[in-house]
Amino acid sequence: MAGPSVLVDQFIDSIWAEDGLSRKTLEAYRQDLTGLCRHGAPDGSAGSDRGVVYISDCGAVRISESDVLCEFGRRLQGGLRVSTIRRQISALRRFCAWLRRFGKLDNDPLLTLEPPRQPMRLPGVLSEAEVELLLAAPAADHPMGLRDRAMLEVLYASGLRVSELVSLELASVSFRQGLVRVTGKGGKDRLAPLGEDALKSLQLWCEGPRRRWLGSRSSDAVFISSRGHALSRQAVWYRIRKYAARAGIQGDVSPHKLRHSFATHLLDHGADLRVVQLLLGHSDLSTTQIYTHVATARLRELHRRHHPRG
Repeated sequence: MAGPSVLVDQFIDSIWAEDGLSRKTLEAYRQDLTGLCRHGAPDGSAGSDRGVVYISDCGAVRISESDVLCEFGRRLQGGLRVSTIRRQISALRRFCAWLRRFGKLDNDPLLTLEPPRQPMRLPGVLSEAEVELLLAAPAADHPMGLRDRAMLEVLYASGLRVSELVSLELASVSFRQGLVRVTGKGGKDRLAPLGEDALKSLQLWCEGPRRRWLGSRSSDAVFISSRGHALSRQAVWYRIRKYAARAGIQGDVSPHKLRHSFATHLLDHGADLRVVQLLLGHSDLSTTQIYTHVATARLRELHRRHHPRG
């Protein structure tokens, strides 16, 4: 007897032995396939249950392209997320390849099936006015406020990732040239300009509270805690959310949202896409091009809001 559950179990055991996948991944495969496999007679007749792979008790397997298209079309219309459908198709494609390898399936419609495309997710950005409110939120008369003002100014002025910010070392900052040397993804170095405001805030922090907090201790990190330790990414996230709330900015505000704002505002003011690519440290221009969609969407919204025939 080799019904759906038996074959799915055999498949799960097989990919565990071959690839050593985690328990969580295996359970995801099992759950997806259990919802796609149904009992079906060897002659092709099936019960009323919906499915795309019909497996008889004797192990005969039937699958048709129309079943696959209808079922996933129904799920898509029912509101299932595209990412979930893509994952289910991926699980089913691998299951069918396994069935073919063991001679249990002759035709495989999944070979030519194109999964639905993931809709473009435009990054959230802050307006220029919101950025100004955020940068002004830390108290300029408090040591921690000076540090956090410098931190926010550097993030927005140079488009750094939060991981790049917390790993930034004093030796990588050129106050004379107004540049920072950043080690990004893949260990690739790039130079990022700071701008006058960010440079001024950074000098006030480094020559004032940072030096006093360290005392006789030493640290290579630019941004440290009052105990002299380099800040963590979680600490930066916490501080930014605190200041966003203080500034009355709605929605989730994160270090990456500041990075998105940096890129979008550059394009809004006429920067070349290649320049933005270099500043962000993207190896592929297509990664940077998403910001052109953000800028275009902002222009359309401004036109709709302010033009008399918008």
